Amino acid sequence: MSPHTPVSSSLRTTERLAGTPAVRRGGHWWLVAPTGSLLAGDPAFTGELDQFAADLAAADQAVAEVVAARNAQHEARR
Repeated sequence: MSPHTPVSSSLRTTERLAGTPAVRRGGHWWLVAPTGSLLAGDPAFTGELDQFAADLAAADQAVAEVVAARNAQHEARR
């Protein structure tokens, strides 16, 4: 493991992809475990990770919009 390889203990939760061992750092996907890290280099696999991350971001945005609308409705009723 190189000194620049991410280590799971140094990761913030927001860097990890939805609780998986996949972490995006420096424009690259890494698979991280307590015993070490592995750079994910397969373009098909990293493409799937990119799509999954984009789908999760879109879902998070949709949920945030629903919550904001519900909160606005609640405040309007007061």
